Amino acid sequence: MMSSVALLAALEPTAARLLDRHLATNKEWFPHELVPWGQGRDFEADYQWAPDDAVLSPEVRSALFVNLLTEDNLPYYFRTIERMFGGDTAWGTWARRWTAEEGRHSIVIRDYLTVTRSIDPVELERARMAQVSCGEVPEPETVLDGLVYVALQELATRIAHYNTGKLLSDPAGYEVMKKVASDENRHYLFYRDLVTAALELDPSGTVMAIERQVRTFEMPGTGILDFEVHAKAIAHAGIYDFAIHHDQILAPVVLRHWAVESLEGLSPEAEQARAALVKRIGRIAMAGRRLAARREETAELTPA
Repeated sequence: MMSSVALLAALEPTAARLLDRHLATNKEWFPHELVPWGQGRDFEADYQWAPDDAVLSPEVRSALFVNLLTEDNLPYYFRTIERMFGGDTAWGTWARRWTAEEGRHSIVIRDYLTVTRSIDPVELERARMAQVSCGEVPEPETVLDGLVYVALQELATRIAHYNTGKLLSDPAGYEVMKKVASDENRHYLFYRDLVTAALELDPSGTVMAIERQVRTFEMPGTGILDFEVHAKAIAHAGIYDFAIHHDQILAPVVLRHWAVESLEGLSPEAEQARAALVKRIGRIAMAGRRLAARREETAELTPA
């Protein structure tokens, strides 16, 4: 297995190329142009938010709440990424560019939610203070773990944002979430292709990292107050659940794009990790099908 220092040095030309690709495909956008400011009005001193201030299901509110607070935790994700990759060469340039782009996401989502009064602004601000004061983010042990982690998480975040937007009846809200999801997809492609390159340099180490990250994966939002409650609501709404995790992340990325089942020359330890990984993905697929069937049965029994 390669050391983290050697791996970063070997991957640096790839990171530079992917950064150039990322910048070349960038389409400049401005948060203020997406927010429906005409819906806004002053908050009176005695204002008390009520759910009927905006017509949204509790599940969609949970998704917006989690999506925004995840973006708010940006400083701690940047700290982890810069510490893992370093602040020089293409790695440092990418980390800073990524941070600048992610910062737009919290700006535009918060402005949209405030103007439309979709979420209690007092609850949201208290949760932001708690989240950022805690500063909890995953801390991958190795560079390989970090690359795999962010690849999976960026894709999961893109899916969560986009699926949330589809459930908004407000066209402006849909456009906000679609734009943010588009950014997240480009971030995902950067990391996905870095993992692809890492598989060529250190297939055994990368496979073991993939197995660890799939085994310990959690939906973006870890550390948020009442996160488990919100995660259940988000899954119930079909925004992000086991079926989506398998069908839109594990199967297309891990099994097909990274093609872990067809890799050759793995160490005995990596072979064991691959077998465990494939088995786990199969179990997640079955769990997703069971939950989807249960949700359909519940929907059929629920009066219209």
